[in-house]
Amino acid sequence: MTDTPGFDRHMLEALVCPVTHATLRYDAAAGELISEAAGLAFPIRSGIPIMLVDEARQIRAD
Repeated sequence: MTDTPGFDRHMLEALVCPVTHATLRYDAAAGELISEAAGLAFPIRSGIPIMLVDEARQIRAD
């Protein structure tokens, strides 16, 4: 679901992964912020990143 109207890419400068504190990558097509270090994708809803581990999607098997 790509309901990311108004997401400000400048937010990426301030946001980090809540698990690893690593930088995030914005995936516009999926409407998610990706933490490669943690293997998690955090959804963006109505332009707001949801940085809760319980809301994140795993992008790799550990």
